[in-house]
Amino acid sequence: MEYAAAMNMGPPEVLFVCVHNAGRSQIAAGLLSKLAEGRVHVRTAGSDPADEINPAVIEAMEEVGVDLSQEFPKPLSDEFVRAADVVITMGCGDACPIYPGKRYEDWELEDPAGKDVATARRVRDEIESRVGRLLAEIAPG
Repeated sequence: MEYAAAMNMGPPEVLFVCVHNAGRSQIAAGLLSKLAEGRVHVRTAGSDPADEINPAVIEAMEEVGVDLSQEFPKPLSDEFVRAADVVITMGCGDACPIYPGKRYEDWELEDPAGKDVATARRVRDEIESRVGRLLAEIAPG
């Protein structure tokens, strides 16, 4: 079932949540935005946002043509969760509120915080395969 058709007739809304909103969630959002080409609306948030995006993550994403240099960590808000059709959490535990009628997934991924670019690349590549599957499910075409 295509989520846009089932939910609100607009593009499906995906929220990626991790602890600092400085690595994994930013990678996932950047990749989904690139692959979806406007078919999905993407947001990110953190349960305990950092001050800035991880520089190793910015570098790893530049390598695949995704510019995160203007992004910044954002706090998780009830409004973001309510607006989402799909909520993907990445290591933020129980910080994310649960609402009926939403699709929730928890992606267990290494946190690239404080790690080198090689680690950020590994995390990016693992996220890319998951994002591709998610996109095929929620906005095929």
